[in-house]
Formats: sequence, C-alpha cells, structure tokens
Amino acid sequence: MKKITSDSQKKSVVIRRLDHDDVKSALLEIQEYFKKHQYENDVEINISNDLNKINIVHELGSLINSLHNADIAFILESLPKDRRLIIWSLVDKNHKPNVLIEVENWVRESLIEVMSWHDLVTVTSTMDADELAYISTDLPPEVIVEVEKRLNDEERTRLLEAMAYPEESVGALMDFEMVKVREDVTLEVVLRYLRRLQELPDHTDQIFVVDRQDKLQGVLPLVKILVSDPSNDVDDVMIRDFLTINPLDSDTDAAAAFERYDLVSAPVIDDYGRLVGRVTIADVVDVIQEDSNAQALSRAGLQEEDIFAPITTAILNRAPWLLVNLFTASISSFIASRFEHTVSKLVVLAFLMSIVAGIGGNSGNQTMTMVIRALATNHITERDLFPLLKREMILASFIGTSGGIVAAIFAWSMSNSVLIALVIMGAIICNVLIGTLVGVIVPMLRTHFNKDPAIGSSVLLTFATDSLGFIIFLGLSTIFLL
Repeated sequence: MKKITSDSQKKSVVIRRLDHDDVKSALLEIQEYFKKHQYENDVEINISNDLNKINIVHELGSLINSLHNADIAFILESLPKDRRLIIWSLVDKNHKPNVLIEVENWVRESLIEVMSWHDLVTVTSTMDADELAYISTDLPPEVIVEVEKRLNDEERTRLLEAMAYPEESVGALMDFEMVKVREDVTLEVVLRYLRRLQELPDHTDQIFVVDRQDKLQGVLPLVKILVSDPSNDVDDVMIRDFLTINPLDSDTDAAAAFERYDLVSAPVIDDYGRLVGRVTIADVVDVIQEDSNAQALSRAGLQEEDIFAPITTAILNRAPWLLVNLFTASISSFIASRFEHTVSKLVVLAFLMSIVAGIGGNSGNQTMTMVIRALATNHITERDLFPLLKREMILASFIGTSGGIVAAIFAWSMSNSVLIALVIMGAIICNVLIGTLVGVIVPMLRTHFNKDPAIGSSVLLTFATDSLGFIIFLGLSTIFLL
C-alpha cells in the first residue's frame, strides 16, 4: 500500500544546514557555561554529585553532539586543555572516531593521553584502515596490536601497507575504498553493480577499470555512465589519458597535481601498474592546509604548538631561534660599536644607520619570500639558481638605486652634506644587493640539504643585512667623511 504523507507531516521535517556561525555561537555558549559555573580546574564533570551538574552535562552534551564532527574538532582546538577534556568526555561515542581524525595533532595527543586502553580500542575499532594508519603514530603500540587482531585479513593487510609508507607520502594518505570494474562488461552491468552497493565511497567522481591482475587500464567518470548508451562496453567509453600517483610520491606533490588539473580523485598505482588506492580532494585540502600552517610557523622559527600549552612547553618551542636572533643582534651591535669614533664625530650617522639596515632587510625578505614560495610549489629547482640569482640581482640594482636616491635626498636635507648623501646611497645599493643574495642562496642551500627553507632563514637574513649594512655604511663614512 502506498504511504500517504500529510502536509503537516511534511512541514514538521527540519532541514539541517551547516553554517560556520553555528560553531562560533556554540563555542561562545560553551565558554559562557564555564565562566558561569566556574569549572576552570575540573578535569571531568562528576554527574553523580548534584542535580545542577547533571543538567549542565545534559545541556552541554546536547549542544556538542548536535554539531558536525569537524565543528566539534574546532571547539576542542579552541579550548584550554582542562576544558577540552571536559568537552571530550561529553562527545558521543559515535562521534569520537571522526572527531579524533579531524582534530589537529597537538589536540589529538592530549585527548589520547587521558583515554583508557579500553576506550582507545573501542574508538579505533570502528575506523577504516587508512584512518587508523593516519593516527597510528599518536596511538600506543598495544592499542594498534589489539585493533589489528579484530580486523579481517584484507583490512589487516591494508593497515600494515599504509603504516609502512613514510608519514608525508601519498601511501600514508591514500584511501582504500574505491569502485573497480572490468573493461569487458557493458555500462548496464556497471549500473546494476553500482545500484547493489549501499553507498559509494566519499568523493567518488570516477570508477577505475582494472584487469584480472588489478592493473589499471583506465578511468570511467560517473558522468560518462549516465549519458552514454547502457549497451556500450566499458572499453569503448573509458578514458585512457589520466593522471596516476605513486604511493611513495610526496603528499605535497600530489596536492600540487590536484590544484593544477582540477581533480576530485586520482588513482594510486604501484611500480607494477597495479591499483592500490586513491587520493581524494578531501585529503588534499588537509595537506594544503597543513603545509600552509607549517610554512607560516617556520618563517618565525616555530613548530606546531598548542596555543593553550603550558608556558614551559611554549618556551622550549620559541626560545631557540630567539636566542639565535639575540646572538646575531649582539654581533651587529658589536660591529657598530667598533665605529664609535666615526659616529661621535658625525652624530647624524646614528640616525641614518637604521635606514640602511631596514631597506636591505625588507628587500631581502621580499626576495626570500618569493624563492621559498617558488620552491614550495616546485616552480624552481637547484638548476635555476644562477639564472634566478642573475635576475634578482639586476632587479635589486634598480630597486637599490631608486631607494638610495630617495634616502640620499633625505640625508642631504638633514645634514646639508652631499658626501653623506652619496655615502648612504652607496651603502643602500650594496646592502640591498646583499639582502637579495642572501634571500636567494639561503633557501636554496637549505633545500639542497633537505631542510625546510623557511626555518631560520629570516634570522640569517637579518644578521647579514644588519651586520654588513653597518660595516658598509660606517666603513664608507670613515673613509670619505673623516
């Protein structure tokens, strides 16, 4: 019998739409709860103590579990550790596996740290092999061993394979859930096969055509299946010109390929041409975000850090490059002090020194930023060093000359001395060239030795432009003005 739905029943259905303002409102509401009830020092809420706490648990739990998993992760990242653990204890067990994958590494570590062995096994047992491999470095070995026992042979093989790949490789990133068909069947058979599946893997825009040895023969976009004659063979409509990725490729290279070719998914094949997995746009977006965050932090000489971490932890993260910067700044000051006699004779030089150092540093920083970005996007390699250096030095000559003329006019207006104006002009040209030279060579050298080109480069640049800038400016002043 056909089921009849009344208009009143239709109107009662509430359509839930994702809205980023929802998570902001939820975060503010949670913060207000903590402020109002003053649970700053609680590690967990004991619901057996009083009715008030039971109500709070119910209200906070309902609020948290009504959100998307990614929004729950955002809230956990936005709270200090003690409050974060309270909220984590209220997250429904069905949400916890996905939330654990969504959160940043430093938050995941703090959550796993307080979870019991039993809880960790329960949460991770529902994860797919690729998801488990993704967080395996944060899990205790005994938990992985226990979860491994509960997997079937195929899942266990996938897990061990994914864990065998380097952390930042495509193999550690790829998804094993995908749809495969043979090339000698018709599209009608493919359609019947797809309808038998409960659901398609996330971000499925194409299915993969393989032979009996699982070697990839082509890809079959879902659009092709829908618009083509069902009687056609897969072999007739599949696409043979497609991008493949090797599991040992860098995840950053894979992200660049997705950006360049506007991909939604891409097959991953081994050295024998066999299909072993796929990478989706969801994985790639995470890689791009992580690389962007890491690059921003490394420019300041920092590593990933919990913004609510204890002060001692933050000091260990931030102090090393600050101490290096203090050391290099001390050398620059020492160099300037060697020209005390020159500065005492011409006091105006003390006011002009910062101009020379500042322009050289800014020019070098511009060059360094461009080079680091080009290295990150693979637009340049070590072979481009000398052509790039030649181009940047010519550009620096024009910029330095233009800036030097402006600074010379300013210096002449202050001192009424043409010689001082010429000296600062020459010093600025030289220092801009030095900043550009360092801005190109330092990132390229660090890349050559497989180091992050951004980490510490700005400190070395500042040291070079300050120290050599002072030597050039005060040295020329000593020679030509005294």
